Amino acid sequence: MMSLNSSEMEAIASRHPDLLQSSGWKRFRTALFCVVIGFYLVYSWWFFAIGHVLGNANWSIAGSYLADWVSYEVRPDIAVAPDGSMQIAYPRFSPLGKNPDPDWVRLERETVTRTVEVPVETGKQPSTSGSSFSFMAPNAATGAASSAAEPQSRRETVTEEVVSRAVVTYDSATEIRVAANEVRATHDGETLVARIDGRETVEPLTALPAWATQKRSGEKITLSFGAAGWAEIDADEVSIRNRFFGWANFIFDTNSPFFGKSASEVFGLLTSGERLDPAHSNLSLAWDNILYNAEWQHLDVWTKLLQTIVMAFVGTLFASIIAFPLCFIAARNITRNRLLNQLTKRFFDFLRSVDMLIWALFFTRAFGPGPLAGMSAIFFTDTGTLGKLYAEALENIDDKQREGVKSVGAAPLAVQRFGVLPQVLPVFASQALYFWESNTRSATIIGAVGAGGIGLKLWEAMRTNSDWENVAYMVILILIVVFIFDGLSNALRSRLIGQKMH
Repeated sequence: MMSLNSSEMEAIASRHPDLLQSSGWKRFRTALFCVVIGFYLVYSWWFFAIGHVLGNANWSIAGSYLADWVSYEVRPDIAVAPDGSMQIAYPRFSPLGKNPDPDWVRLERETVTRTVEVPVETGKQPSTSGSSFSFMAPNAATGAASSAAEPQSRRETVTEEVVSRAVVTYDSATEIRVAANEVRATHDGETLVARIDGRETVEPLTALPAWATQKRSGEKITLSFGAAGWAEIDADEVSIRNRFFGWANFIFDTNSPFFGKSASEVFGLLTSGERLDPAHSNLSLAWDNILYNAEWQHLDVWTKLLQTIVMAFVGTLFASIIAFPLCFIAARNITRNRLLNQLTKRFFDFLRSVDMLIWALFFTRAFGPGPLAGMSAIFFTDTGTLGKLYAEALENIDDKQREGVKSVGAAPLAVQRFGVLPQVLPVFASQALYFWESNTRSATIIGAVGAGGIGLKLWEAMRTNSDWENVAYMVILILIVVFIFDGLSNALRSRLIGQKMH
C-alpha cells in the first residue's frame, strides 16, 4: 500500500479542495435534519392535542372493554320494594340457563302478608238477555255513570314468599349485602353503606370510596370492582354484574341437552349413553348443537369467514386476469403508442384512486348487501393497482433477451411469449399472491359496510356493545386465517422467484 507524503497531500488538496474539505451544509446537515424532525413531532403533539387526549382518557373503561373480550358477566337484578322486600331476577338469556341458582348469591326468604294494588279491568258491560241496539259509541260517557269515574285499581291482601336478605360475593375482597332498604358494599377493605327508599332516592350514609361514583345527589351509585365486575345501586333496584374469566357456553348453549354436563359425562353420552333424541345419535345431536349454538352461532360465523376468503380469492383472481393483458398496452416499451399508454395508465389510476371501501359502498348500493359487492370492490381496486405494477415491471425488463428472440425471426406474439414473459411472470405471480393475502384482511373491513363476509358479522357484534367475547372469537378466527394465508403466500412466492424467503 503506497502512502503519500505531506507535499503530495498538499498538492492534491490544492488541485481538488472539495475532496478534503466538507462544506458547511454537509457539516450541519444531520443536525438540521434532527431539528426539523423534532419540530415536526412537537407540532404534531400540539396540533392533535395528544397530551390532552391522553390526560382525559378513561383508562378504566378501556380496561373493562379488554376484560369483556376474555370474560362473561352474570347479571342478576335485585328489585327492592318500599317495605324492604326483594325479588331477584336473571335475564332471559342468562349464561346460567333456566332457573339459575349460583352459589355466590345467598338469599334469605320469608313469607309475608301485605296489601297490594291490583288493576281493575274497565270498559266491560254486563251481558243482558235478548238483543239490544244503541247508537252510542262503546264506553261512551253516560252522565253520572261515566266510565271515567270507575276505579282503576283495588287493594288486596296477599301472602307470598319474598327475599328479605341477599348477599352477593364477587371474590374474597368484594361483597354486596342488601337488607331492610340498606345496601352495604365492601371492596378492598373499604365499605360503602347506602339507603334506598324503593321509589326515587339513593342516599349514601358513608363517604364514597374511589370505586364508587354518584353524579348527583339522590341518583344511582355506580360501583366499579375492576376485573371482578361492577354494580349499580338505584332507588328501587340493585343491578349486579359479576364477571367470570372465559367464554360461557362456547360448546353447548343453554338449550342443549348437553348443557351443564362435565366433559366426562358428555364423553360417556357420546360413546355409550342412551340416546337423548330418538331421531339422532348422541354424536350427531352434539355436533348439531355445536353448529347451531344460539349464543355463538358457530356455523354462521364459519360460513361468513368462508365468504370472506372466497371474496378475496375471486376478486384478486379476476383483477389479475384483467390486469395482465392491459399492462402490455400500458407499458411504453411494449406498445409504441403514447395515446394508448396514457389512456390505459389513467384507467388504472381511476380504479385505484378510489379506495376499496368507497367501491364497496358503491356496489353495496348497486347490488345490495352481500359477497358480490365485496368481490366487485376488490376486483376494481386491484385491477388498477396490479395493472400499474405489472406495467412498471414490463418497462424494467432486459431488452437483450427480447431482441435475441426477435433476431431469429420470431413473430411478435412469440417475442412476448419467450422474450418477455419469462422475465416478468414470477414477479406477476408474486404480486398477485401478496394481494390475495392482503385482500383477506381487506375483505373483513369492507364487509363491515354491508359487503358480506365475516366483517358484517363482526360489526353487528361490536354494535351491541355487550358481545365483546363474540368479537374476540371472530378476531381470533381472522388472525388464524391471515397467518395461514401469509405462510402459504410466502411459500408460493419463494418457489416462484427461486429463493428461500425467511
